[in-house]
Amino acid sequence: MTQLKTLMVGLTFPEQPRWHEGRLWFSDWGTREVIAVDLEGESDVVLRGPSFPLCVDWLPDGRLLLVSSRDGRLLCLERDGSLSTYADLSEVSDRPPGNEMVVDADGRVYVNGGGFDLMAGEAFAPGMIAMVGNDGSARVVADDLAFPNGMHIAPDGSTLIVGESYARRLTAFDIAADGGLSNRRVWADLGDGVPDGICVDAEGAVWYADVPNKRCVRVSEGGEVLQTIEVDRGCFACALGGADRTTLLITANQWTGPANMFDRTEGQLLAVPAPARGAGWP
Repeated sequence: MTQLKTLMVGLTFPEQPRWHEGRLWFSDWGTREVIAVDLEGESDVVLRGPSFPLCVDWLPDGRLLLVSSRDGRLLCLERDGSLSTYADLSEVSDRPPGNEMVVDADGRVYVNGGGFDLMAGEAFAPGMIAMVGNDGSARVVADDLAFPNGMHIAPDGSTLIVGESYARRLTAFDIAADGGLSNRRVWADLGDGVPDGICVDAEGAVWYADVPNKRCVRVSEGGEVLQTIEVDRGCFACALGGADRTTLLITANQWTGPANMFDRTEGQLLAVPAPARGAGWP
């Protein structure tokens, strides 16, 4: 097993890591806290979100966006510390959005949703990706996705990659000038891999976190496995960070199903060197 550095323990449900301004930001879904931590493990609670699940990213002007899934809203942390409504996501879906969010270089926001409420025990239904423009308007830009999860935008801004957990694949789209998505294609068939959160590196490879297989895997386009990091619990998401962005940061947790996902505090934040630096968005 690869030697992993443990940065934090005792977390309820760590998810959605983002490297930003010299620290890793992530959400603890159990406590609804957004936490920022450095590579020495020193952490601060930045804010508490109104509902679960929640994820964050930043607009080009530096303002933080936060998905409040149960409310169907995209919130913005204003300069005075207040949360304002940036977009109403209930206009595009009546299912809780916010499995993942990514903001591109032009400030367009992509948010996906699974199409059904896993926590409520609803039957599977295909999910979608919505795009929020700079004017706050929202529209669906991709649908019929098999539980869309992690998303990442390539360094040149031309391609969005999304993990379809239930289809065990990474799917790519071309990004149009107006933010629309087209030319849907399989970027990588993952075999028995179940992608959750993902990140992209400067060599064009994708790291994906895998809960049931308890690992993070680096793959090239087409699905060739380049590296595997084995962990003793489910890997939910990953990000590349550190001063040169060559540290793979993993949110990991024991997984026994949605019924009691917030009843334990076995979540961890782990770090391990990576062969190539992070690139693209987030």
